[in-house]
Amino acid sequence: ISTYYGLGARKIEYPKDFSFVIFHINKKARFHDGEKIKSEDIVFSYKALMNNFGNVLKKYYADIKKAEALDDSRVKFTFKTKNNKKLIIITGQIPILPKHYWQTRDFSNPDLIPPLGSGPYKIKSFKTGRSITYERVKNYWAKDLPVMKGRYNFDEIRYDYFRDAVVALEAFKAGLYDYRFEDSAKKWATMYNGPAFDNGDIIKKEIKHAIPIAMQGLVFNTRRPVFKNPEVRKALMYAFDYEWANKKIYFNQYKRIKSYFYNSELAAPPLPSKNEKKILLKFKDILPKKLFTEKYHIPETDGSGYARNNLIKATKILEKNGWKIKDRKLVNKKTGKPFRFEFLSSSMNQEKIILPFRKNLKKLGIEMVIKRVDSPQYTMRLRKYDFDMISSGFAGQSTPGNELKLFWHSSNAFKKDARNFAGVASPAVDYLVEAIIAEPDRKKLVPFVNALDRVLLWGNYIIPFGASDSYRIAYKKEIKRISGFSGKNPGISTWWKE
Repeated sequence: ISTYYGLGARKIEYPKDFSFVIFHINKKARFHDGEKIKSEDIVFSYKALMNNFGNVLKKYYADIKKAEALDDSRVKFTFKTKNNKKLIIITGQIPILPKHYWQTRDFSNPDLIPPLGSGPYKIKSFKTGRSITYERVKNYWAKDLPVMKGRYNFDEIRYDYFRDAVVALEAFKAGLYDYRFEDSAKKWATMYNGPAFDNGDIIKKEIKHAIPIAMQGLVFNTRRPVFKNPEVRKALMYAFDYEWANKKIYFNQYKRIKSYFYNSELAAPPLPSKNEKKILLKFKDILPKKLFTEKYHIPETDGSGYARNNLIKATKILEKNGWKIKDRKLVNKKTGKPFRFEFLSSSMNQEKIILPFRKNLKKLGIEMVIKRVDSPQYTMRLRKYDFDMISSGFAGQSTPGNELKLFWHSSNAFKKDARNFAGVASPAVDYLVEAIIAEPDRKKLVPFVNALDRVLLWGNYIIPFGASDSYRIAYKKEIKRISGFSGKNPGISTWWKE
């Protein structure tokens, strides 16, 4: 399903039921102080991650029963479940920490001592709050592995830090650093210009990719009574004018996200395939009938900023589902309570897209209160699911696995410190998530993921934003790159300087 190349591991062994995995450590593997990487380091690393880095990691590694050092060069992970091939990948991704270095140190006590690593670079120097410089490790133990050929070509890499994002961009344009990855549509459209671009000293590139794009948008907390009804959630989607936002705020650089696995074969096709329908029919009694016969539709506008037709449709849906206008406010027909909810935010930047949405909701008689809190308070409230609506994202993977359980499974709908922000608690979703995690065959996996995507879309749990299917990069002309790239972004590990 996915391909991973070993560095610290020279080979692995596992049984047919995938109930455990044994990693055989590369005998050349070394930490930067020359000490061999041993199985006890891997066991120590696993336990350190479980005990010191929060409950999200604990849930991610929840299916690992134990880790044990069989000898210096073999470490075994035993799993609680069988037939989950992805657990081998998950354990293989555990970063290796040196036990002899960390066992006398406190993970919760930050300091300015460069930690001991084992990679192609190590910290050479740093200026607190200003920059950090890495130097290439001479005789790096993995440099001759096939997967490392042509990589890590710079003798030194320095990262400079700026307190102001605009100042950082101007510094780049002035030639103070060499490479920049841009995630702001506005900056890319309006600020990447000037003499350095005109004369070719700086090259500006958009590189297309085929990697699943994370679902991002406004997340309904369906634990709240006001958002229990999926039709009511759909009505609010009509009040969100994405086309206007894309035009005025994002300079038409984004495409609307129409899938939880957008930009990949895992995205649900317009109508269910034969195999997908066979899977979904198990839950025909609890799924919308239209799911089997109609394409899921995300409300659209003409981008003018006047979403009158959509607001009329929203009003009809709300009226049909127990709401009415009274004294210019939308109230529940049974309880008389007004439709009021809170949008929780930790950043002022979100308000540029939220304020127009609030304006449209007001036309429907709905009051949305924007509550901005500091980052620690925001994190604490998310952990307790103490919010009505937030802006969040859910990473799409080329090969989905345990993260789906964190995002969508009912076992995490009411547990603190998980990431099921929407409060999804559906037997259909649970079944599909568990089937996807257990399925080792790619051909059989795809219809299950298509089905999960379709069920989540029809659940109206999120008002989707937009995203780009390209990476935006700019770099000095003397920095050279290969024509293609692999991985999650066109990083500089395969670049060089002439």
